[in-house]
Amino acid sequence: METSALDHSSSGRYLEVASPIHTVLVLAALGGWAFAHKISADHLRVGGHSNRVRSYLLILLFEWLLFALVMAGVWRSRTSVLIVLGDHWHSVPQVLRDIGIAIGFWIVAAGLLWLFGWLLRIHENGAAIAAMLPHRGIELAYWIALSITAGICEETLFRGYLQAQFIALTKSAPAGIVLSAAVFGAAHAYQGFRMTILIAVYGAMFGILAHWRGSIRPGMIAHAWQDSLNGVLTTVTRH
Repeated sequence: METSALDHSSSGRYLEVASPIHTVLVLAALGGWAFAHKISADHLRVGGHSNRVRSYLLILLFEWLLFALVMAGVWRSRTSVLIVLGDHWHSVPQVLRDIGIAIGFWIVAAGLLWLFGWLLRIHENGAAIAAMLPHRGIELAYWIALSITAGICEETLFRGYLQAQFIALTKSAPAGIVLSAAVFGAAHAYQGFRMTILIAVYGAMFGILAHWRGSIRPGMIAHAWQDSLNGVLTTVTRH
């Protein structure tokens, strides 16, 4: 019988993945990441398409730097990377299973997000996110690269690292999921208050998926797909 990374030991459920000081550093760096997002969104609203690729590259750089910071803290604490990422894939059926889980999750999440968006009266993308979406083919290529990066880096940061750390510190899986989702929403505050709430709800869905599956890989796939799809649909509808 297969076991997830979270089931490797009874005590592993509440194992800290890094020192609390490192977590403070990560949260501080995340604040800088959110600020960079805001600056990029503000520039795009007033600067037009000429700044879009440059903004994508800047955000992509910040994402990978955060990823490196997270993994450095995990390695320094000599914590198994499996606690953060989940079990490795060992066969093609395992890969296909996680792709199937990601597809099912995306369908359910999309329906729930539509419902919550309707309740919050969010009818379309806010000005900040609309300005960031690609308009041309070359921008779409960079956007897809950024979407894949977001799927890998953000799921590692929020669901792999912060959620596991918050669960360990609070000794409660629901509390860890909620706290991580709240930070995820706050990091996207540049999109506006209502979108921040909706993104926090989305983060909670990803958190539940990661905790249930014992891996962030299905979340990575769904996250990258959702962001890529937004860019593709926007580019197609503009033309």
